[in-house]
Amino acid sequence: QVQLVESGGGLVQAGGSLRLSCVASGSIFSINAMGWYRQAPGKQRELIARIPSGGTINYADSVKGRFTISRDNAKSAVYLQMNSLKPEDTAVYYCNAGTPPSTDYPYGKDYWGKGTLVTVSS
Repeated sequence: QVQLVESGGGLVQAGGSLRLSCVASGSIFSINAMGWYRQAPGKQRELIARIPSGGTINYADSVKGRFTISRDNAKSAVYLQMNSLKPEDTAVYYCNAGTPPSTDYPYGKDYWGKGTLVTVSS
């Protein structure tokens, strides 16, 4: 099992910045990709940024050029630097960690944090 704990959310004015952090514990050796999702009120959860152990980092079009994801494997952590925040970025942000396919989980397994609220005021 993997446990994920997010931090860094809060209230910020439009144009401001926030940095989200997520620290993993437990069976961290099993983690492949880590990422950030968000869910705004009345909307579905959407992928914001994803960083695999090796390969290309992916960003949602809505955050490209404003958000940067990074990963510190030594600390089992993933970060999301959010700049030029907009009111439409207001959402609960969730950390995600995924494992590769295995005998027990043929499609891999996803783990989720409890989320951290980001509110951007206009």
